[in-house]
Order: sequence, then structure tokens, then C-alpha cells
Amino acid sequence: MTFEGFPERALDFYEGLAADNTKAYWTDHRATYDRDVKAPMEALLARLEPEFGPAKFFRPYRDVRFSKDKTPYKEHAGAVVHGDATLYVQFGADGLYVAGGYWRVETDQALRLRAAIADDVSGPQLVALLDRLVGEGWSIGGERYKRVPKPYDAAHPRADLLHHKSLTASQPLEPGEWLHTSECADRVAGLWRALLPLAAWLRTRVGTTRTT
Repeated sequence: MTFEGFPERALDFYEGLAADNTKAYWTDHRATYDRDVKAPMEALLARLEPEFGPAKFFRPYRDVRFSKDKTPYKEHAGAVVHGDATLYVQFGADGLYVAGGYWRVETDQALRLRAAIADDVSGPQLVALLDRLVGEGWSIGGERYKRVPKPYDAAHPRADLLHHKSLTASQPLEPGEWLHTSECADRVAGLWRALLPLAAWLRTRVGTTRTT
């Protein structure tokens, strides 16, 4: 299937699911999901794969075993590429959400992340990367400690970054005519490319866990 964007029906599907997140709604609209959400998402990922690698397309069902929220279905379709750092794309009623970085890290990775932030060479490099991303509309996130962890000083010039246990960048894209055309793939590709310098920094300075 050639990717030609997400049809308006896909937005309608998720608007309906938000209003009626039940098995009955899902059963009645499963064909719409398969045709207008799943198939275009798979086509989008296939188009992006030669440049960014294969993606995992997440199942639409929520794991409610340990959640107070028992609604059974995710109100978006998401996929992730695991490379130098995670690249993520999500489609829902509010449009697209694109992100990248390290969401979950082990203790050894968090230690290396803080050491690299504190370092007088790699730390300023990261600040420059993040400043550029913020200037292009990205939001910087990730799990944070309440205080600057020892042995680092709260007066450190990069103290705010030292609060980070993990590090991500994300950007939402509201629906527009582009969403219903192949331009959608070009936008995702361009945004993922913008994340590659951060991915390279994380690969070089943090890397994968060494504890397993």
C-alpha cells in the first residue's frame, strides 16, 4: 500500500472512540480502524523504514491490569523505532505527535547521562542541541529527580538538566490538509531527522545499559 496520508475518517474514528471507549464501539468500527488507521500507519512506517529502520506498531489495546482507568482501547495509534535513540510517531484525533530520545533508562544509563551533562565539553554540546530543538518548536521532557542528585551541586550551571533521569524531545502537529496527503510522511521524516543529532549525542555519551 502506498502511503497517501490519513483520511478524515481516521480522525472521526478517534473522536468517536474518545466519546465511547467501549467494546461495542470498537466492534462496530473495527473495519474503519483497519482501513483508515492501521493500513495508513503501516504504509507510513514502510515508507520511513529505508531511512530510519523498522518500526514496532503498538497494539490498540490498553493494559488495564494495574490501572484505575479501565477503558479498553488506546485513543491513538503509536509506533516506535529503536535505533541510536527511540523515535516515535503517534496519530489520533488531535493530529500527530512526534518524539524521540531515551524514555526509560537503567541506573547505569542515568549515571552516564548526568556525568555527560556535567562534563565541560559534552554538557555545552547538549545545551546547544536542546536550544536548537526548542527554537524549532520542540518540548524537552523526560523523567526528572526532585533534586539535583549527588555528587552534583544545585548551583551547577546545568543544574536544570542534571535533574533529568531520562531525556526526550517531542512536538505535536495539529491536523491540516497535509495530514491527508503524502506530505505527512515528509513531515515525520523531517522531524525525525531533526532529532538525529540528539540521538547521536545519547548514543555516544549514554548508550545502552551494561547491567543486563
